Amino acid sequence: MTYVVTESCIRCKYTDCVDVCPVDCFREGPNFLVIDPDECIDCTLCVAECPAEAIFAEDDVPENQRAFIAINAELAKNEHWKPIIERKEAPADADEWKGVMPKAHLLDRG
Repeated sequence: MTYVVTESCIRCKYTDCVDVCPVDCFREGPNFLVIDPDECIDCTLCVAECPAEAIFAEDDVPENQRAFIAINAELAKNEHWKPIIERKEAPADADEWKGVMPKAHLLDRG
């Protein structure tokens, strides 16, 4: 099992989760983070660190967010989505986007 970043992360992109990941499995896109399922060791540390409550165990991803399992796997392999290993400042408007739904249409696959 792996962990999955869901829609709540879009446009928030807090990186608190990155700091606690022991295997550097996060990948960064323009306005979203994903977890590489091939690198995740299921440690659960990232879940509690996410201010947007966007990270779930694969088996616990809400039904309306299940598409993000495939999205994480796909974008983790995108050559433009590089590993992120240190916390960065969140976007200036991250707090304004926290809790806003739906926003899957805003995902920049860059």
